[in-house]
Amino acid sequence: MTTTEKQPALIGQRIAKVDGLERVTGQAAYGADIHLSGMLHGKLLHSPHAHAVIKGIDTAAALKLPGVMAIITAADFPELTQEAAISGSSEYSIGAANLRRLWMAHEKALFSGHPVAAVAATDPYIAEQALALIKVDYDVLPWVKDIDDAIQPSATLIHEDLFTHTLGELPKKASNVAQHVEIGNGDIEAAFRDSDVVIENEYRTQRVHQGYIEPQASTAQVDPSGHVTVWTTIQGVHWARFDLASILNIPLGKLRVVPMEIGGAFGGKVYPTLEALCILLSKKSGRPVKMVLSREEVLRMTGPTSGSIVKIKTGCKKDGTLTAFDAKIWMDSGAFPGSPVAGATLAGFSVYQFKAFHIDGYDVLTNKVRVQAYRGPGAPQACFAMEQQIDLMAAKIGMNPLAMRIKNISKEGDPMTHGRPHVKIGFTEVLERVKAHPAWTSPINGPWRGRGMACGMWMGGTGNSSAHLTVNGDGSVSVVVGSVDLTGTRTSLAQIAADEFRIPLEKVLVTVGDTDQTGYTDTSGGSRITYSMGTAVHRACVEAVEKLKGVVAAQLKVPVADITYQNGIFKASNGQSLTFEQAARTSMRRGDGPVTAVGAVRRLKHAPTFGAHVADVEVDPETGKVTLLNYTIFQDVGRAVNPTQVEGQMQGGAAQGIGWALFEDYVYDEKGNIRNASLLDYRMPTALDLPMIGAEIIEVPAGDGPFGVRGCGEVPIVPPIATIANAIANATGVRIKETPFTPERVFWALRKAGKA
Repeated sequence: MTTTEKQPALIGQRIAKVDGLERVTGQAAYGADIHLSGMLHGKLLHSPHAHAVIKGIDTAAALKLPGVMAIITAADFPELTQEAAISGSSEYSIGAANLRRLWMAHEKALFSGHPVAAVAATDPYIAEQALALIKVDYDVLPWVKDIDDAIQPSATLIHEDLFTHTLGELPKKASNVAQHVEIGNGDIEAAFRDSDVVIENEYRTQRVHQGYIEPQASTAQVDPSGHVTVWTTIQGVHWARFDLASILNIPLGKLRVVPMEIGGAFGGKVYPTLEALCILLSKKSGRPVKMVLSREEVLRMTGPTSGSIVKIKTGCKKDGTLTAFDAKIWMDSGAFPGSPVAGATLAGFSVYQFKAFHIDGYDVLTNKVRVQAYRGPGAPQACFAMEQQIDLMAAKIGMNPLAMRIKNISKEGDPMTHGRPHVKIGFTEVLERVKAHPAWTSPINGPWRGRGMACGMWMGGTGNSSAHLTVNGDGSVSVVVGSVDLTGTRTSLAQIAADEFRIPLEKVLVTVGDTDQTGYTDTSGGSRITYSMGTAVHRACVEAVEKLKGVVAAQLKVPVADITYQNGIFKASNGQSLTFEQAARTSMRRGDGPVTAVGAVRRLKHAPTFGAHVADVEVDPETGKVTLLNYTIFQDVGRAVNPTQVEGQMQGGAAQGIGWALFEDYVYDEKGNIRNASLLDYRMPTALDLPMIGAEIIEVPAGDGPFGVRGCGEVPIVPPIATIANAIANATGVRIKETPFTPERVFWALRKAGKA
C-alpha cells in the first residue's frame, strides 16, 4: 500500500486470528510447556471421602523416598491476616479462608477429590509413588448428597459455623444454606387473582463442567530473596496475584504472575487452584515446582457450574399479557458458598415484564467440589424454567409463543428485577429477525418432530482494564494489555488499534503482559474484554495521536492546534502533511520523545446482550433419542468487530448449552465419588451430535463505549436448554423438566404419558 492509498476500516471485517499460526504449529506456550533448570514435579493426594475429619497425616515414609524433595499439608499455610480474611476477588466471590481451604483440606475433607497433601519430587513418577506412602487417618462423616438433602432440618452440617446470610437478622442456628436472596415488586397476590391462567411447575438442572481442553497447569519459583514468579493458566493474573499475595502473606511487589496461553476456560479458571501449592512447595524445596492436573483431577477437583431446583408459578391474561411470577431457586454451590444465585435472579428473570413478581434464591452447600463460573452464570438454570412457562401459558391461551414473547419483552427503560432500568438494548430487533426467518417460518415435516424457541439475556461485564501502547520508529504499534486472551481478543484489539490509526493490521502487535508489565486489569470473564479493554485501547490510541500531533507540529513548524489527523495522514492547514509512518519516524528526534500512551477504563455502563434460539428436533419414540435437525441463534452483538469470531462465540456457547441439555451430568456413587471422571464417561457433544448452527448477527449499538460493542460470549449458553425442552414438548406432547434429556429419561417420560 502506498502512502497515498486509504487504509480500509478493519472493524467489522472477518480477520483471521493473529495468533492462529503459532497455535496450530505448536509454538504457543501453554502452562504445561514450562521447563526450568532444577524443576520439580508436583502431585496431589486427594481425599477418597466426600466428608471426613482429618485426624492425622503421616508423611514420614514418603519423605524417605529418594527423589522426594518436599511435602506440604494444610499446616504449611501461614495464618491469615485480618485483611486477607475479607479477600475474595473472583467472578464467584469466595472469601480468603474458604479459598485456602478449597486449595487444601484443613480440619475436614469436604468433597471426594479434595486435596489433603502435595508432593514435589524429581520426576512425576516418584511423586506418584510418594503419594501412596502418605498415611491419612480419616473419621468418615455422613455426606450431603444434593440440594434436597442439604436443606432438611436434620441435615448433616458441612460447616458448623455457617449461618445463612440474609437482609434480616443472623439466624441462631447453623445450616447448609449460605445465603438467602429475596427480591420482588408489586402486589403478587393481587396480580395472580387478576390472571386468567396460572401455571406452576418444578424444574431441575444438573451440574455440568466447562469442558476446556487444557487442564490446569502452574509453575512457581521462589528465589533466595523471597521474590516469587508464577507461570499459570488462569483468566486473570492481577486477581490471582491479589489472592495469592493476601493468603500467603507475600507483598504484591514481590509476586509476579505470568499468563501462559490458555486452552479454554469459559469461567472455570477464574481463581487459582494449583498456584499456591506450587509456591509453598517451591519455598520448602528451594527449587521451582510444576503441577499439571490429569483429566480425572480436573473433573474431581475443579468447579463445574451449579445444579439447581426452580419452583415457579406464572400467570397471564387471555390476551397474552404477563401478570405475575413467584419463583424459588436453589443452587448447589458445593462445599463452600458462592453459587450464582444472585445472577440467576437478575439475568434469568429480567427478560420479560410482569406486573408483579417475587423471587427467593438460596445458595446451598453440598459435599461436592465448589462450583465456578460457566458462561452466563445462573441464567441458563432460570431460563430453563421461565421459558418453558412462557410456552405453557401461550399454549393454554392459544397464542403463538413468539407473539407472546414479543408482547411482553423488556425494552429500554423497563425495570430489571433489581429495580434498575434496562439501558439501550436490541431485544425487539432480535425477535423481529426471528419472526421473519425461515428457521421459524418454514414448515416442519414428519411425525415426532417439533420446533422450540427460547430467549435469554446477559448483563455484560465491565470492570477495570489497562493498556499500554508504544509507537515504534518504523510506524508499527505495540500494545500490551493486562487481559488474558481466551477467545482471540488479541485479534479484535489489533483491529481496533489499526482502525484508530488507519494503518495495516500487520503493523500492530498486541501482547498479553504479566503483572509486572501491565496496569491492574480485572479478569477475562463476563464477556467484557472487547467492550472494556477495547475502550482502553481506543483511549490509548487517542492519546498517542495527540502526542504525534505535537511531533508533526514541531516538524512542520505550525501550532499543534493547526494539525488534524484523518485516514492515516497528519495535515496542517497550509497543506503540509506527514503520514503516520513519517510522524512515527520523526518522533525519534522531535517532540517530547518516543510516543507512548496509556488507556485505562474504570467502569463503563453495562451493555446487556439479548439472544433468541430456535431448534428443530426429532424424537425416536422407541428409544427416546433426541436428534437435533436444525439450530439457529439470533443475537444482538452491538457491533461485530470481527464477525467470524462473533459467530464462533455464538456457536460455541450454543454447543455447550446443547451438551447441558442432552448429554452432560455428574454421576456420583453412594459414597460421593464421581463415577464419570473422564472424557470417555463424561459425555460432551461432538461434531456428530450437532447440526450446522446458524448464527444471525443483529447490531444495535450499545449506549457506552466508542464502538457500540456488546460482549457476545455469555448469552449463547442461556437459551439452549429451554429451546430444546420446548422443541421436545412440541414434538411429543410431553414436557421434560429435568436435565439432561437422555434417551432413557425421554423414553420413560413418553411411556408414563402413554405417548409411545
